[in-house]
Amino acid sequence: MQKEKLLIIDDEERLRNLLARILQLEGYDVLVAANGKDGLKKLLQENIPVVISDVKLPDYNGIDLTLQIKSIKPATEVIVLTAFGTINDGVKAIKSGAFDYITKGDDNERIIPLVSKAMDKALLQYRVEELENKLNEKFGFDRLIGKSAAVTDVIKLAQKVALTDTTVLLLGETGTGKELFAEAIHQASPRHNKAFVAVNCSAFTKELLESELFGHKAGSFTGAVKDKKGLFEEANGGTIFLDEIGELDHELQAKLLRVLESQQFLKIGDTKPTQVNVRILAATNRNLQEEVSKEGFRSDLYYRLSVFQITLPALRDRKKDIRLLAEYFMNYFGLKVKKQFTGMTEKFVEKLEAYNWPGNIRELKNIIERAVILADETVLDESLLPYEMQEPSPVKPGTSLSAFDLASIEKLHIQRVLNHTHGNRAEAARLLNIGVATLYRKLKDYGLE
Repeated sequence: MQKEKLLIIDDEERLRNLLARILQLEGYDVLVAANGKDGLKKLLQENIPVVISDVKLPDYNGIDLTLQIKSIKPATEVIVLTAFGTINDGVKAIKSGAFDYITKGDDNERIIPLVSKAMDKALLQYRVEELENKLNEKFGFDRLIGKSAAVTDVIKLAQKVALTDTTVLLLGETGTGKELFAEAIHQASPRHNKAFVAVNCSAFTKELLESELFGHKAGSFTGAVKDKKGLFEEANGGTIFLDEIGELDHELQAKLLRVLESQQFLKIGDTKPTQVNVRILAATNRNLQEEVSKEGFRSDLYYRLSVFQITLPALRDRKKDIRLLAEYFMNYFGLKVKKQFTGMTEKFVEKLEAYNWPGNIRELKNIIERAVILADETVLDESLLPYEMQEPSPVKPGTSLSAFDLASIEKLHIQRVLNHTHGNRAEAARLLNIGVATLYRKLKDYGLE
């Protein structure tokens, strides 16, 4: 079994060696340093979860050293040693990010349990950090979880178009991972060293969205006290991802069309066009062809956006991936709440696979997080699922739901989320990952106003 490393930084050789010996007998791999400079050097060279540092060193104040250690390795825990324990020292140590402080000679019985607690916390933080890196890391398509044909076929399409500069329109229901795919396309493209900027078009009013996208000149409207760069300028050389593109106002659709055709736009209050070099990725859960026929969306813009369309599969169409995704979220949230899980019961997985998932992957993520929080055992079982999933209405394979049924499912899901947020519509829109304007429209459509 690999021994966990810890570092002792103290200029008193006798005390340093004695403390090292005590902790070595407890099974730790102990490194030592006589000053702050050598200690920081070892910290950069080794993966050290816990540091024990004297408050007074030849070249450092222990409080300042703690701040530097936490800035270099935020997950590393620091225990400060003081010759004369005072409340002032303790407050300073804790404020600087130290795990705790102990007084030399007076707190000998506290050292071993304190180191053990600090080690447990640090190792947990390292594991959470590692999982967060896997979840958030932007290195192409490796982070997309799924082995079903439905998702692997889509990934292959996205990988091919990623190498080009073609505009891509991502289609699919809410919660299917359109932004993740957009980021993966950017990371696999020649533009990966430049910015990736994502904006939800439904999250702003028309006026605010125009300013956010294209920027404005000082004095162009009340409150415009200085020039502002828009998101298109921020994404210059890179990629901009326009989510919920179907919510875009007609005037902004015309401005976006100009960017697509000439890579130019006019800032609010400006007379000179701004030139950019930006790749545009867009996404919507609406039927844009239908919107075009109703004149709710410009046909010329639609055809420019949909040079290459990719439709992401709903979770109910990739049942084989449900277990993989659930296991990933179980481990991720387990570490977040300091719980370890050995797995899920088959009944639990069966219930997940039988459910229709109107909220797709985002809904699965939320349900697993809820189950992890409620769990008292190391295995997730069906009792941890929401009531409506306990006895789900079975959907026979090959049977397609009618438009009425789909609407009913969406209506029920919106009602559940509103109940969860106690009627807070802004919070409900955030959880549903749709704009507030979209939520109000759906509330009106379903008579839930």
